[in-house]
Amino acid sequence: MLPPAYRQVALALLATFSQQTCLSIGRALPAVLAPVIVVDLHLSPAWIGVYFAINATAALVGQLGCGSFIVRYGSLRMSQVALAMLAIGMILATFTSPLLFALSAIIGGGGAAVSTPASSHLLGRVSPPRHAPLVFSIKQTSVPAGLLVGGILGPWLAGITGWRSTFILVAIACIALAALLEPLRKGFDDDRVPSHAFRISDFKTTLTSVLRIPELRALSIACLAFNGMQQVVTAYFVTYLVHLGYGLAAAGFVFSAAVSIAVPGRILWGWIGSGWSNPRMVMAGLAFGMAVSGVAMGFFTAAWPVLLIGAVSAGISLTALSWHGVLLAEAARAAPEGKRGAVTGGVLSFGQLGALTEPILYSILLSLTGSYGFGFIVCAAPALLVGVLLRRPQRSG
Repeated sequence: MLPPAYRQVALALLATFSQQTCLSIGRALPAVLAPVIVVDLHLSPAWIGVYFAINATAALVGQLGCGSFIVRYGSLRMSQVALAMLAIGMILATFTSPLLFALSAIIGGGGAAVSTPASSHLLGRVSPPRHAPLVFSIKQTSVPAGLLVGGILGPWLAGITGWRSTFILVAIACIALAALLEPLRKGFDDDRVPSHAFRISDFKTTLTSVLRIPELRALSIACLAFNGMQQVVTAYFVTYLVHLGYGLAAAGFVFSAAVSIAVPGRILWGWIGSGWSNPRMVMAGLAFGMAVSGVAMGFFTAAWPVLLIGAVSAGISLTALSWHGVLLAEAARAAPEGKRGAVTGGVLSFGQLGALTEPILYSILLSLTGSYGFGFIVCAAPALLVGVLLRRPQRSG
């Protein structure tokens, strides 16, 4: 039997993993089902990037401002709020209106984005510091797990019931999970401060607390490049393959197969970062890897064998979809005591800035050139620069 402290870590992992898996499924569906959604709503594929840019803008605001809410209401309560808001957003998306679909990105994106700072606050409090990269990496496997399930289940359900019914079913699952987490609140939200108030100045406080510390500043720049590349990959991968002649189900399967590599990948990088290598050097290697894989994706053609496309996709999955645990553990470690949720939100807000700008850049390039591949090559450049930055000696001030 596990000692009480490790039982607490295991239970916290189960709670955070389950809620982020459910959220990841919901957030993956608009990208996975984009080919049928844009046809149904009579939109250009370039609008996929606009949707995810709106989503990222809402997430940026949510992550910058969530620190006080986590302190006041507790990390688990805010995880429940994230599930509920994503459910509302998904239901709104089912109405036959591009405007409501965009509104769903604001509500769902802003709400769901709170889940990672909330779970980081909880895990940073209960995890042994030496094993934090591994614990955070295990929790972050929930994201590729959700993408995997969404990539397989989404096209299958949409083929049977339609994309709107698929959205509604996942929304119901989010609400059900939020209810199931309620009994855990007493134990995990016992550090909350009910008198703590939210202030508009919290946005500035969070930003300055991140930018003031050199280590957090470097992590923020890395998060911007990494999350931007991830967002471009998740938003356009399936549509890219459909453009190359793949059917929706086949493209979704290739996407899911590639994403599945990120599950052991995140655990591997977390294990290496927990004692075998400096976490900063692990992130530098991931940066170089995603730059190379992103450029390779840019050269996909219909003549490429599916196994070769799968191999390159596995490379992008092992890098652009596998960095989270190491980076989040480092952010939580560098954060002042009691500020893990706010600081993590601040670092992640830079990631949302990347998720906002890179899909827009990709959309512009797609509209101007008509090439899906060129956008991947351009969006790989920031990762290369971050790799160089992280390889440089760390400064103390």
